[in-house]
Amino acid sequence: MRFILALLILAFAAISYAAPNNMPKRKPGLWEIKMQSPEMEMAMISQHCIDEKTDNLLQQQGRAQSSQKCSNSSVRKEGDKIIVESECQYEGRTARTKAVFSGDFSQHYRGEIHTTYTPPLHNIKSSTQTFKGKWLGACKPGQKPGDVVIPGMGSMNLNEMMKNIPNGHQPRTPR
Repeated sequence: MRFILALLILAFAAISYAAPNNMPKRKPGLWEIKMQSPEMEMAMISQHCIDEKTDNLLQQQGRAQSSQKCSNSSVRKEGDKIIVESECQYEGRTARTKAVFSGDFSQHYRGEIHTTYTPPLHNIKSSTQTFKGKWLGACKPGQKPGDVVIPGMGSMNLNEMMKNIPNGHQPRTPR
């Protein structure tokens, strides 16, 4: 699971580096995120409590981490889709990422991130993650922005996890 989280963070960092400041922001509240990948046996469904500050922090942290490791980034809008492409260095490898996002970001969004690794990363030449986000309403009582709950795995706070990335630490295991 740690490896999948690392792949997701790497993909997010590549996208955040290239993302323009006017990239759509998710509506504050509780979001259900369904992630599927051929590398995983089943879909992972998680719930994220977010606010504008959390989305901004994630983009800022992603830019800070990837600004030293990514190049050749571009963002373009094609109709209702936002397409982000970048090339990053990770563990001595080149990761080329193409992400396509669509949706209104107030009730739903969809994203597909395809990354190729040269040379392969842990014997993986490429990976594809598909995300579907659905706004559920207000965060649950006791939740704070950045909290992520993964059924069967516990919870973590993305704000805390992202603090470790610029220092080169691996993502924390969910608590």
